[in-house]
Amino acid sequence: MRTTHATRRIATLGLCSLLGLCAAATGASAATTGTTAAAQNRAVAPTTTAYAGTAVAPANPAIDADGYLRTAVEAARHRATRRLTEDAFIALSREPGTVILDARSREKYDELHIRGAVHLAFPDITVENLARVLPDRGARILIYCNNNFANAPGPFPTKLPSAALNLSTYVALYTYGYRNVWELGPLVDVRATRIEFASAGAAGSAGR
Repeated sequence: MRTTHATRRIATLGLCSLLGLCAAATGASAATTGTTAAAQNRAVAPTTTAYAGTAVAPANPAIDADGYLRTAVEAARHRATRRLTEDAFIALSREPGTVILDARSREKYDELHIRGAVHLAFPDITVENLARVLPDRGARILIYCNNNFANAPGPFPTKLPSAALNLSTYVALYTYGYRNVWELGPLVDVRATRIEFASAGAAGSAGR
């Protein structure tokens, strides 16, 4: 019986020692793994920081995103009651003092535009150019864009609805202080509309 107890005690002590060694080894392995991971993180960190520093530049005082978003919301409210039917657009376009503004590219304008429209491409909307093309901020201004016309993909290529040029043009004019701005509302068929068109150097109407 004594031999059995002694044997069991020795075996138990041996197992405990073995478990202790395993635990120590596991701890050492974990510590080594942690050290290796920390070293890797330290090695990567400068690169990550460098990229972040490159990506996040100081604020540009000539670019005001918050101001743009505030003005865009105001302009959207203002625009809500200033979208014209086809007939109303035609009627207002014939009244004295009305300016029809085409903010598409010069190439598309020359290809086809509403008869009588003046051209000022959206990228060229500046204080100086507006003072030249639209000197009276109180004048009635009618605008239209690619997404107002169907069946003319050449001069009027369709944009995504949320990127329609009327939206950015309206916001830009509103930002520069123009409030008497009206927009052609519907999508009309170039082949059927009563709106008259012209092209650079063309004498005839492309409309009905």
